[in-house]
Amino acid sequence: MDKYFEYEKAYKSRPHVVLIGAGASVAAIPRGDKNGRKSSVMDGFIEKLGMSEVIAKLNLVTNSNNLEDIYSELADREEYSDVRDVLDNRIREYFDEFEIPNEPTIYDFLLLSLREKDLVATFNWDPLLLQAYQRVSRITNKLPNLAFLHGNVLIGYCLRHQFSGNIDNVCPECGEYFSPSRLLYPVTKKNYNSDPFTVNNWKALKKYLSEAYLVTIFGYSAPKTDVEAIEILMNAWGGSSHRNMEDFEFIDIKSEDELIDIWEDFVHTHHYTYTNDFFKSSMARFPRRTTEELFDRTQNCIWTSPDTPFFPSMTFSDIESIVTVLVDEEIKNIDGFITLKKIDE
Repeated sequence: MDKYFEYEKAYKSRPHVVLIGAGASVAAIPRGDKNGRKSSVMDGFIEKLGMSEVIAKLNLVTNSNNLEDIYSELADREEYSDVRDVLDNRIREYFDEFEIPNEPTIYDFLLLSLREKDLVATFNWDPLLLQAYQRVSRITNKLPNLAFLHGNVLIGYCLRHQFSGNIDNVCPECGEYFSPSRLLYPVTKKNYNSDPFTVNNWKALKKYLSEAYLVTIFGYSAPKTDVEAIEILMNAWGGSSHRNMEDFEFIDIKSEDELIDIWEDFVHTHHYTYTNDFFKSSMARFPRRTTEELFDRTQNCIWTSPDTPFFPSMTFSDIESIVTVLVDEEIKNIDGFITLKKIDE
């Protein structure tokens, strides 16, 4: 077979990895969840959990109001083990009540914009991504894989066997109910290997990241404080000098300069795009065709044009009509690749 065909197919078949943090959940429910509950980033979250008075009575060194900073100190001090347990329970109770709104959210769009070869890896505890996954699977089962890097309130796993799933389910091997996934880790020494569920999710991220053609960072901007996470990500990615054909994409309300400063060791020179609006990202502009668009624009020198973009005003019916056509095209081209239309066509 023609070597150029194989070259193009290999690139377009590579994964798109999306790494999401608390900012993505905030963007997904800007007006709150189904019942008006608001998501939150880590700063100021202690107050939302009703833990401010409890924490104020402790003799902590840190002056930070960031949950992860506070937990890191609590984890180092055995006399506060009871407080750690209360904090963990409060987090579970807080996020357990979240319900995804009836209308499409950014998480619905995001999941349907990716394919089975892709991965969405989340640091978030809230159930919104999983709730979105459960309902968009009615549109198509050709969805990206998921990895939960800090556990999730909706996810459980078997302590003895390699099975995980909804927290209310049982292990198919032993019939025991799943145990809750761990949520809290100290920032400076998270030791992800200490938890079997978490280590398997990090293994998945490492595999996908090592093969990725495009990486999107959505609402996650804390790698410099997460020592173990940044080391794992860097080892899998290989550093900017080794990834001169790949691209990064940033979706965040932080400034472009701030984000590049954080991720400078990952991004090769100018190989990145930045937006503060999901609907201006590659996923919304070129749903299910993000790696095709990257290759066609950068290596086929095609001035690409969005043919079936997602818009925030879309209903599920609108989205399904687009996704159905795209999935059919993927099935027809299973042994080949897809080339995007030029802007003047």
